[in-house]
Amino acid sequence: MGELSGTSQEARSGATPSPIVDEAAPTADAQENAGRRDDGPPGLRSPRSLRSLRSPRRPRVRFEILLLAASYWVYSLVRNAVPEQRAEALRNAGRIWSVETHLRIAVEQTVNHAVNSVTWLIVSMNYYYATLHFVVTVCVLVWLFHRHPGRYAAARLALFATTAVALLGYYLYPLAPPRLMSGGHFIDTVVVHQTWGSMASGNFKNMSNQYAAMPSMHIGWSLWCGLTLYALAAAPWVRVLGLLYPAVTLLVIVSTANHFWLDALGGMLCLAVGYAASYAWYGSLPHHLAKRVPLSLERPRPVGLSAAGRT
Repeated sequence: MGELSGTSQEARSGATPSPIVDEAAPTADAQENAGRRDDGPPGLRSPRSLRSLRSPRRPRVRFEILLLAASYWVYSLVRNAVPEQRAEALRNAGRIWSVETHLRIAVEQTVNHAVNSVTWLIVSMNYYYATLHFVVTVCVLVWLFHRHPGRYAAARLALFATTAVALLGYYLYPLAPPRLMSGGHFIDTVVVHQTWGSMASGNFKNMSNQYAAMPSMHIGWSLWCGLTLYALAAAPWVRVLGLLYPAVTLLVIVSTANHFWLDALGGMLCLAVGYAASYAWYGSLPHHLAKRVPLSLERPRPVGLSAAGRT
C-alpha cells in the first residue's frame, strides 16, 4: 500500500504544471506550425532544422558586426590574392574595348577626358569612388537591421552571394581598367589630380589587385543599395535617391577610367545571381518578406527561475 501511495503521489506531482512558465516562449506545436513550409508531401519535406535555418530570424548586433568584418577581410584577402596576370589582363582589356567599339558604345575615353577638364567635378568623383562604395552599403545594412529586421538576412545574403560571384570573376577573368590600357590614352584621374582615392592607383596601388576590374562591385553594391531603398523606403525622396545612386556611380566609374561599360554589366549579372541565391534559400525576394520577424519565429528567451526549475 505504501508503495502504491508513493507512486500515486509521484505521478500527481509530475503531472502538476510548474507555476512559473515562460509565456513568451512559443509552444512546440506553434514552432512546428510556424516553421512548416508547403514543400510537398510529408515524406519529401525538408528536415525541421533546415526549415528553421531558412526562416528569417531577428539579427543579433554582435554577430552581424563580426560577420561583416570577417566577410570584408575575406573579400579583400581573396581579391588581392588573385594573381596579377598583367599580360592577360591587358589582352582582355583590348578585347573588351574591341567589343564595345563593335557595339558602338566605346565612349569611355570621351567621357573620361570631358569630365577631367572640370577639376572640381573630377576631384569630387575621385572621392566619391573611394568612399561611398563602402559608406552607403554599410548605412543601408544598418538601416535594414533596425527598420526591416525580417528582411535583413535575405537582403544580406543577396549582397554576400553577389560578392562571392564577383570574386570568382576576378580569378577567372583578369582585366585591366581603362586607365592602365597600353595606348588607350585614358587619364588616371587620381594620379593627375593627386587625390586620395582608388585603392588600385596612386599611393595604394601596391595594396590592391589592379587587374580585378571585371565585374564592377561598385555597380553591384550600389545597385543593391538602390533597389533596396526603392523597394522598402517610405519617403519618396529616399526612393528617388535610391534610383539615382547606381546611375551616378556608373558615371563615376567611367569618368575616373576605372571601369568599362561592360564591367558594369558584369556587376549587374552578379547581383542577379545574388538575388537568385536569396530567393532559393528563403523562398521569396527580400522585399516580399515580412517587415518584422513573427513572434512565433523568435528565439525563445529562457526565464531564469523556469530554467533553474528544469535542471
